[in-house]
Amino acid sequence: MSVLPLVFTSGWASGINAYAVVLLLGVFGATGISDEVPASLQRTDVLVVAGVLFLCEAVADKIPYVDSLWDSVHTVIRPVAGAVVAALLAGQSGSLPELAAGAVGGSTALMSHLVKAGTRMAVNTSPEPFSNIAVSTAEDLGVAGIITFAIFHPLAAAIIAATLLVLGIVILAFLASRIRRFLRRRAQRREEKRLAGTGSHWPPG
Repeated sequence: MSVLPLVFTSGWASGINAYAVVLLLGVFGATGISDEVPASLQRTDVLVVAGVLFLCEAVADKIPYVDSLWDSVHTVIRPVAGAVVAALLAGQSGSLPELAAGAVGGSTALMSHLVKAGTRMAVNTSPEPFSNIAVSTAEDLGVAGIITFAIFHPLAAAIIAATLLVLGIVILAFLASRIRRFLRRRAQRREEKRLAGTGSHWPPG
């Protein structure tokens, strides 16, 4: 069977939490649950690093505004991780060219990352922090669930991932006004900090 469904699903999940994807796939491979996982993802050092970074993301992703900063930093990291994981999966399977797999995984990760980042901007317009915690927890559970499901039912998982991606894009369109509000607030805070810094350099009157 082609590894393409697993490549697509891992790409979608990597755009949300790349470290969880690497950690879960590595554990599934190391424990013998799946033979689709390449040895490079099963290495102890890879699992340890992925685990530590996953814990860091689990904390940062639940703090208002810190989550959006974290997303900004990962605009490159998540798509690259999605592409690398996809290429490794294709290399292990041999049923799909690695370059094609990398393109699918990377582009899918980029799209799901943009949906996640945009949604978080909209959530951050709410003054209370509980919505961030709820959304982040749902994302973590969703990634864990769909990667686990993809190991046993790759095609069905890919269909679910594609559906979630389309729904995310639709929801993002409805949240456009909130995202613009978030960006205006962020620009305003930066301008206030800049003016405060400029004012502190004026000589006393």
